[in-house]
Amino acid sequence: MSSSDEDYVYDEESGEWMAASELAAKRAAADTVEVRDAVGNLLADGDQVTLIKDLEVKGAGQTLKRGTLIKSIRLTGDSQEIDCRFDGIKGLVLRAEFVRKR
Repeated sequence: MSSSDEDYVYDEESGEWMAASELAAKRAAADTVEVRDAVGNLLADGDQVTLIKDLEVKGAGQTLKRGTLIKSIRLTGDSQEIDCRFDGIKGLVLRAEFVRKR
């Protein structure tokens, strides 16, 4: 498909006409949320992180110690929360400000 065959759509945000594929890419980029750890490293699904301070886990009666390794995190769509798995704790969600990418 050549660019002359592509549909053009009006982008109300910018007030310009643009290729439909270009507008879709622009909207997808706007929907992505950057999650950064305590020192500013960009986090992604599947990353391993370590805790930078002791954290008391509410409801589990357990404290995760500084330096604890958390494997295979998942991003939640929130810029400060990550979903984690840890032995004995279901549904663990940590704030990105308390972890450092390994």
